[in-house]
Amino acid sequence: MQTFFLHRYAAHRMFTMSKGWERVFELLTFIFQGSSFLSPRGYALLHREHHAFSDTDRDPHSPHTSKGFIDMNWKTAVRYAGLWRGTIKPEPRFEGGYPEWPALEKLADSWLVRVGFGGLYTLVYIAYAPHWAFYLLLPFHYFMGPLHGAIVNWFGHTAGYRNFDTDDKSRNSLPFDFVTMGELFQNNHHRYGQSLNFAARAWEIDPSYWVIRGFAALGIIQIVKEQKQRYPEAPAANASAPAFAPARRADLSS
Repeated sequence: MQTFFLHRYAAHRMFTMSKGWERVFELLTFIFQGSSFLSPRGYALLHREHHAFSDTDRDPHSPHTSKGFIDMNWKTAVRYAGLWRGTIKPEPRFEGGYPEWPALEKLADSWLVRVGFGGLYTLVYIAYAPHWAFYLLLPFHYFMGPLHGAIVNWFGHTAGYRNFDTDDKSRNSLPFDFVTMGELFQNNHHRYGQSLNFAARAWEIDPSYWVIRGFAALGIIQIVKEQKQRYPEAPAANASAPAFAPARRADLSS
């Protein structure tokens, strides 16, 4: 749900869907993320800032402008919370085009619900964990939403190879990203910000792309435009490539 609904839909509007399906997928995001639910609005605003200011002092989560992994994630959490709850005002160009379901988000953000999900995860471990060492995995389940983002933000800008000479330090960490379902193709994504397929080369695989194409074939979503990754690029085109290829305002408001 994080890469499909929050990232590619809420933040980038790479495809559209009916209001009914939007509610279904936001509800599924709430169920799957549980104790670590992330608001589509907060996620979208934070992510658009990241693209606009990638690896600069204004990037909300760059490992290159942070003192370390913990510092980066603390700054991310503070910025995200402020954007979601309205205590931080984003630039107007970043606003609009994201799902909003105030009743669900208020429920999901309550301590009763977050702790309740955490308790449910713990009960599952008590019932089925074959060894006490498995309990060490519980924190990952408690914070799986932010942890997913932390892995991408850190390793996607510090570890791996580069296909494109972007203005930031983005990397592609895995040629077959089975860990985050395509999110670790950060260099490709920062060069072609509106490409539905995060893989650019023949041997790179973005699993989420094929899931999304399946949803489109079933009529669940409609792909509004599919920016094509081009590898290799001509040197002149590559040199002038923007760090962020945002959707047009009309697309963000649809």
